Amino acid sequence: MSNVSKRVRLIALTFALALAASPAALAQGTSGGNTRTVASGQKMKIKGVVTRRDADSFVVQDANGVLTTVSLTNATSIKTSGGFLRGGTNYGVTAILRGLNLEVEGRGDGTNLVAEKIRFKEGDLRTARTVEANVTPVEARVGEAEGRIGQVEQNAQRLSGQLDELAAVSNAARGGAKAAQETADMAVAGVNATNERISALDDYQVQNNTSILFRVGSAVLSADSKSKLDQIAQQALQAKGYVLEVSGFASADGSLEANRRLSQRRADAVIRYLVENHNIPLRRIITPYGFGEMQPVADNTTREGREQNRRVEVKVLVNRGLIQGGPNMARPSENPGGGN
Repeated sequence: MSNVSKRVRLIALTFALALAASPAALAQGTSGGNTRTVASGQKMKIKGVVTRRDADSFVVQDANGVLTTVSLTNATSIKTSGGFLRGGTNYGVTAILRGLNLEVEGRGDGTNLVAEKIRFKEGDLRTARTVEANVTPVEARVGEAEGRIGQVEQNAQRLSGQLDELAAVSNAARGGAKAAQETADMAVAGVNATNERISALDDYQVQNNTSILFRVGSAVLSADSKSKLDQIAQQALQAKGYVLEVSGFASADGSLEANRRLSQRRADAVIRYLVENHNIPLRRIITPYGFGEMQPVADNTTREGREQNRRVEVKVLVNRGLIQGGPNMARPSENPGGGN
């Protein structure tokens, strides 16, 4: 496929997702026979594109235009499609983006499809990330166009009201028209704020970043490290739409490969403690990675520096779309006496 064809395909997919995210398109896609209901216990496998993403679920549209809501659980396996004798790469829930072409296998719960396996190609994930980067500005332009259309309709209604006001010479009518205009403006602002929250569902921000230190050559958690992890777990469990990013590191002592394995064991030890002692769901933990002696935070030529580099960094990431405040829909103050 030529570069021009790829670019045209990407632009078309971006525009389609932007339209699917608008309120009018969403209302049409979730009504009538376009939405699939999966019977309880029914085994099903579907293929399609992710058109909507929520904290613990997402919507897939297949080639026939049918929408299926997919629920995520602790047991859901999220991986890339492996080739011959290859197991694929594990991913966390943050890899499921709007525009991702994937395959879901699971069983129904009476309404939704509860995912057991989710598979996709690395190339499709890269495409989805590119699409996501382009969808947000397109959505903003679609929202602006809807706002301008609504403004034209509001202006037509206001002109009609003004003709009635001139005929009736009624100050009360003019006051009512002004209040209606203010209410309409606030409603448009509320819709735009809601669209921004929907666009932010795939955007995570760091709420806490804690370093867990280890002894030389060790992947055993100390009492102080366990206390820090207890605090992290309490904070995470009180947040909405959170995920944990766990990264292991080592000092420059030893060989490069040995340090990579040691840093991975340290990251695994942290995850095991969080899961076994605080019941942190696995779907809330991004696939851990051991960086070895890469990305040091201090000088490896000093004892103090090496102590700081023997660490695991645990980041609490919170979904920005779920923590944003809702739109302010307060009604304007009434003016019963009319007047200007």
